[in-house]
Amino acid sequence: MRFLHLADLHLGKRLNGFDLLEDQRAVLEQVLALCGEHQVDAVAVAGDIYDVPQPSAAAVLLLDWFLTELARRSIPVLAVSGNHDSAERLDYAGQLLARQGVYLAGQFTGQLTPVCLSDEAGPVEFVLLPFVRAATVRHFLPEAGIRSYDDAVAAALGTLPPADGVRRVLVAHQFVLAGSRPPETAGSESCALEVGTVEQVDAARFAGFCYTALGHIHRPQAVGGETVRYAGSPLCYSLDECGAEKSAPLVTLAADGSVSAELLPLVPRRAMRHLTGPLAQLTDPAKVCDAGDYIWATLTDDAPVPDAMARLRAVYPNAMKLDYAPRSAAADPAALTAEAVRRRSFDELFADFFETVQGRAPSQAEQDALNTLREEVGACGR
Repeated sequence: MRFLHLADLHLGKRLNGFDLLEDQRAVLEQVLALCGEHQVDAVAVAGDIYDVPQPSAAAVLLLDWFLTELARRSIPVLAVSGNHDSAERLDYAGQLLARQGVYLAGQFTGQLTPVCLSDEAGPVEFVLLPFVRAATVRHFLPEAGIRSYDDAVAAALGTLPPADGVRRVLVAHQFVLAGSRPPETAGSESCALEVGTVEQVDAARFAGFCYTALGHIHRPQAVGGETVRYAGSPLCYSLDECGAEKSAPLVTLAADGSVSAELLPLVPRRAMRHLTGPLAQLTDPAKVCDAGDYIWATLTDDAPVPDAMARLRAVYPNAMKLDYAPRSAAADPAALTAEAVRRRSFDELFADFFETVQGRAPSQAEQDALNTLREEVGACGR
């Protein structure tokens, strides 16, 4: 059996004011193409389907389109809720969708029931474990002695019927560690991911599964072994991820329960890049390439440049962030920048500030009004 492992779609996400919905549709179109190219038998989605519990209508329509396209191709979908999702909303029309091969597990209700698919070698059970908190599992299983997330996940998995030799795949959305080693985060995870908190789950809990398809961490990686893996997010969702390569694991499950995972590359509609240099160099038409990309620019100009973001966006319309790292800065760039500011007169600083905000130099009347205000403030001070 071959299935594609996805996670952390975050449909409807906005980054630095930019709507990523078209980028998300483009990457989902790639996923559909990969499904056909590799003749997958199923698609597993390990949580954070939406970016917020109450997604926009456009985000809901995008998921509807994606699930409809998979159902039209007769590709079963096995999905769980993440900490960003509304579990109740994902459970809506669940029985009806299951008849179309779309299995959505939003809420943990005290009992895990595997979804059974099959291949030439026999049945394969997909266990759908939605994002759970210790209090939720404790409510349904009060006798389990739950004190931590690890206990909660163990208790939830303990509700499964015996496998009796059937191959099993787990789809889950939790913060999983291999012993005391935490996973490598991507920078766009919004929840606290700290070793030593009660939120961690030991990967050893999943020893009985042929493969564990995880979501929650946006950087693709295996956890403690090749059979427990984070798919990572399909797009860069933080400027800290500039240049990161995204992928979707294609998992092949053999008749004996052994697995192999091939990372299929996902190419974004717009790359996310970090550019460094003087503004004049970054905006030089002869040096501009791929102008539609999402840009984080770090300017090395020794002093702030008036209206820098507007000038950058004239060349890179999707510039998301601008900051400074002056070339003259040494051990303490902030102190050197402050010194450069102190060397300038009040009138020069105000003129730069006014032009940055208004996009033009102050008029004589505005300058006269400022001078009058300065005199009044000075008189009050005296």
